[in-house]
Amino acid sequence: MVGRDPHEPHRTATPLELLFDLTFVVAFGIAASQFAHLLAEDHLGAGLTGFAFATFSICWAWINFSWFASAYDTDDWVYRLLTMLQMVGVIVLALGLPQMFASLEHGGQVDNAVLVAGYVVMRIALVAQWLRAAAQDPARRSACLTYAAAVTVAQIGWAAQIFIPTSAGVFFLCVVVLVAVELSGPVVAERRMSGTPWHAHHIVERYGLLAIIALGEGVVGTVASISAAVGAQGWSTDAVLVAVAGTGLTFGMWWVYFLVPHADLLHADRAASFWFGYLHIPVFGAIVATGAGLHAAAYFIEHHSKLSSVLTVATVAVPVGVYHIGLYILYALLARSVNAFHGSLVVGTVAVLVGAVWLAAGGLPMAVCLVIVTLAPVVTVLGYEATGRRHLNARAGEGA
Repeated sequence: MVGRDPHEPHRTATPLELLFDLTFVVAFGIAASQFAHLLAEDHLGAGLTGFAFATFSICWAWINFSWFASAYDTDDWVYRLLTMLQMVGVIVLALGLPQMFASLEHGGQVDNAVLVAGYVVMRIALVAQWLRAAAQDPARRSACLTYAAAVTVAQIGWAAQIFIPTSAGVFFLCVVVLVAVELSGPVVAERRMSGTPWHAHHIVERYGLLAIIALGEGVVGTVASISAAVGAQGWSTDAVLVAVAGTGLTFGMWWVYFLVPHADLLHADRAASFWFGYLHIPVFGAIVATGAGLHAAAYFIEHHSKLSSVLTVATVAVPVGVYHIGLYILYALLARSVNAFHGSLVVGTVAVLVGAVWLAAGGLPMAVCLVIVTLAPVVTVLGYEATGRRHLNARAGEGA
């Protein structure tokens, strides 16, 4: 375990990494389902709080594994068994999500024991990986030990949360501190120490695969909405519109994500790795939240939701907006470029989303408004085809 070549040709995701990702399908699915339930019950504050905490826990565990694997994947029996242990931790974390969301819904002490236990299992296995790398890669020992120390300190804090009863306010204050510790570890290790030999193209492929997994929640939400519409009314115009909206929106968000040549930009500027790594957390969260919003639309169609038509449309429109804005910010930071044309595309995207909510307030059926929301990614796609393709090719050429 002496570190892989960061310029290794044809580096791609391994079968073990793909197997590892399957556990996150479950975690994202449960988080989206719980969020949709709280949205339908009109518990917006509790839903957003729980979903934000779940999103960080899920994404951060995946991010740490993926960057370590990019630098030190040996695929020997020790590495495989420790990866399996991390997969067990993801499953335990996922099983603890319903209790955490329920405790927030009903107020009082936050029930995060199972969730945090799963998270700690994942992270302790990762500490073992970092210590192994530190022992076998003397040139980068300081960075590996920094990673191991930061993770260990954070896990002590998370474990204390299980045994020390706290109110929701105190709990989330501690969360802010512990998240700061988690996020600071990689910064110190990569910028102050010797760093690690992660592979830009491999990392970008891994992030793209997780984006596709997150987009799967849009498919799940679409199926739930169609099933609700068909169950309530049979195959009607609303059912067809919901099918078009959910499928079109999921496809459009996929299209927008893969427009930008993230790999070339990140390879040209490795210092932008933190922007790329960290800003993806709200992007992934927005993708999964879009699926939760489509699921909330299913509750509305079944008359099991306390939300109005306007708020139901907003549960889809808002995360779609966050997703697009997040990607534009990410591109601007990676390309070190901000221009008026991109600003106009952002304005156009937001205008479509605001228009959909406004039309819902004016009495337009919810299913029709969801179709309008689907037009939001179209703004970016048309902009790319008009002038963006040439601009991106020029930027990539400069980086090369």
